[in-house]
Amino acid sequence: MMSEGSSDGGRWLDAHYDPVAGLHTFSSCMDLADLSGDGETRLVVGDLGSGSTGMKLKVFRGTALLSESVLLDLPAGLVAFFMDLHEPRIPAVAVASGPCVYVYKNLRPYFKFTLPGLEVNQLEQDVWQQAREGQVDPQTLKETLEVLRTSEGVPLTLRSLRALSLDPQDLHEFVDLRKQQPLRRQTVITCISTVKKSTADEDGVSCLLIGTESCHVFILDPEAFIILAKMTLPAPPTMMDVTGQYDVEFRITVACRNGNIYILRRESDKPKYCVELSSHPVGLVRVGKNVVVGCSDETLQGFTQKGKKLWCAVLPAPINTMAAMDLPTKGFQAVLVALANCEVHLYRDKNLLSILKTPDIVTSICFGRYGREDGTLIMTTKGGGLIVKILKRTAVFEERDSAPGPPLAQSVRLNVPKKTKLYVDQTLRERENAVVMHQAFQMDLTRLRLAVAKAYVTALESSLTPVSSSLSEPLKMNAVVQGVGPSFKLTLNVQNTAACRPVMNLAISFLYDQNLYRIRTPYLRIPLLIPGLVYPVQTLVECTSDRGISDIIKVFVLHEDSSSPLLTAHINMPVSEGLVIA
Repeated sequence: MMSEGSSDGGRWLDAHYDPVAGLHTFSSCMDLADLSGDGETRLVVGDLGSGSTGMKLKVFRGTALLSESVLLDLPAGLVAFFMDLHEPRIPAVAVASGPCVYVYKNLRPYFKFTLPGLEVNQLEQDVWQQAREGQVDPQTLKETLEVLRTSEGVPLTLRSLRALSLDPQDLHEFVDLRKQQPLRRQTVITCISTVKKSTADEDGVSCLLIGTESCHVFILDPEAFIILAKMTLPAPPTMMDVTGQYDVEFRITVACRNGNIYILRRESDKPKYCVELSSHPVGLVRVGKNVVVGCSDETLQGFTQKGKKLWCAVLPAPINTMAAMDLPTKGFQAVLVALANCEVHLYRDKNLLSILKTPDIVTSICFGRYGREDGTLIMTTKGGGLIVKILKRTAVFEERDSAPGPPLAQSVRLNVPKKTKLYVDQTLRERENAVVMHQAFQMDLTRLRLAVAKAYVTALESSLTPVSSSLSEPLKMNAVVQGVGPSFKLTLNVQNTAACRPVMNLAISFLYDQNLYRIRTPYLRIPLLIPGLVYPVQTLVECTSDRGISDIIKVFVLHEDSSSPLLTAHINMPVSEGLVIA
């Protein structure tokens, strides 16, 4: 029975939950693939068992376990890929375990690829040769190996490391049993992925991509299983993400154990870009052309393909695992982040779209087509449970950020144009002549301030402003022109801004072009002005010209016994539309 989930606004359907499924795995050991060619996708899981026993490759169909196969070692990763063009198009499953890659086809063992051995240090060979000839006893052998490992920094073989961990009573038996065997140094696989070989089709042939403990990345041919390319990293890789095609152009983003992210490209066998993180990465997901990295300091960070940091979001709890959420039918891409507080957050860029609560801590997560449902979310929990949720076809995720913080527009990148040659030349000129340019700028600024101050003083002295500068008669005036012409109504609002002293014996006079305008009352007497009150003074202005032009009318407020105005206003008269229409 499927019931509608109550969390996350009802966007998900609770399809299945089995708290005792007994699945202990990570996101790197889960994949969805159509293993029968019937259009129904299965869930393939590399089960870790108890950590030392019970490792199995399990295949689920719906909620039932379809098949299981025993694995010889702990799985480090699992991918489904197309290795040929045969019909029907059925993918193979590659399981990375120890130094080997086990390839299953039709759920049966098909091929085993073993990583090439590494060169054994000559000093270590000489010590074991002496032990083989009886020249040194086991205790001296152990002390010499310890010196090689600590002082010389020599990478030892697995046999030597095992000898260093044994007690003296077990060491003699171990050395006597193994000293006659040839010394081999073997690396192990840390992560596995795939890269399309020549086409980007969903069912296109893919090459296997393998990261090893010896700081190498191998690309394997999907049919002959030979090494096509070998790349070197500064530290062992832990997570990989690939885009592009091997025969055309590809880009590998690798998170390494030293806390850095390296970007490998086709033309080079060493990293082209390096991103130094503030803490170790715990998740790596590609969304479009950007890479989203989850760090152990409870942050989620976004980077470009070249390693430029775009944004950073702070999370409420440590990250357990991450996965991409891709819905091609809706053109929707986001990142699923499983946290240690029993929550799964959905992020698009730095915006939190929704929160999904789970009954237990999620340890692995996978999203994609399962069965015949395109939007299926599959999770396993710390207690071994299995959770399956289906995204409703009517589900809509709002673009706005549901978390408190700055608005969405703040995270939108500005379309900054590229630097032109002229811009670069000007920048160099500014660097070379910085002092001279600054002095010239300060000189011009000082001159500008002086000119403004002179103009302000002149305006105050000649009363050319609509606000009086007189302390004894502080006045303020604004004008309103009404009408479309040729007759206009001019209203002058005069106000006494003094605290308690009235102003009297004032008049208003107009200065205008008599060829354009005629004012009915060109001289107006103003009554006693009480402080704080606005006194409207009105008159009619008639436009006498038919040329469709306008001019400025100057208004002066002055004492009846003085020719110097207290304040002045310039009124920009509108064009007389009445005469224009006529």
